[in-house]
Amino acid sequence: MLILALETSTELGSCALWRDGLVAERTCPPGKSHSETLLPLVRELLAEAGVKVGQLDAIAFGVGPGAFTGLRVACGAAQGLAVASNRPLIPVTSLETMAAQAGAERVLALLDARMGEVYSGSYQLIDGAYVLRGEIRVSAPDAVVLPAESGWAACGNAIAAYPVLAERLSAASIVVQAETWPTAATVARLAAPRAARGESIDAALAVPLYIRDKVAKTVAERLSEGGRA
Repeated sequence: MLILALETSTELGSCALWRDGLVAERTCPPGKSHSETLLPLVRELLAEAGVKVGQLDAIAFGVGPGAFTGLRVACGAAQGLAVASNRPLIPVTSLETMAAQAGAERVLALLDARMGEVYSGSYQLIDGAYVLRGEIRVSAPDAVVLPAESGWAACGNAIAAYPVLAERLSAASIVVQAETWPTAATVARLAAPRAARGESIDAALAVPLYIRDKVAKTVAERLSEGGRA
């Protein structure tokens, strides 16, 4: 099975090629936008593997939540490749990807949503898959809902970004893995069993998972916080 995966929901953009369990991955270089670097990396990755887009069994992409511009890059690239090659498209959320990378049985995934907020999702490992408990939320760091039970781990860049959140996790005795970012290699790994089961979406219907509609603070909000218009 051949699966191309794209992930650009954070500043750490990447693409990966899954070939029957073996994964080759390329990371977008820092200092340049994902829109500049992602597709050239994809072409390089496929060329080195001797694979054409039409040979892929599926194309997976990080659907979000995450950086608004980044989400559009991965979604647009995946959608374009899927439509052009008539390949199935498989969306994978950034928080599930982070939970899988953390590897614990129960994981609270926490991604910095900027503007003083956090994307959060609670995942439990059931029959080899990370299942979302409840829903993905966006909230202030001091309003993130923490699991009531013991035995949870937490991961994601929001932990280091918001000290109040880190303090709450420590007080709740939740094990922390702060340096966890969604990667295309993990997106591919999560997408593989779904591709095998025939689970995909119509490429024409692919849209990023934003969670919130507000992209940036207003001028008035920035000024009230001491910023510049």
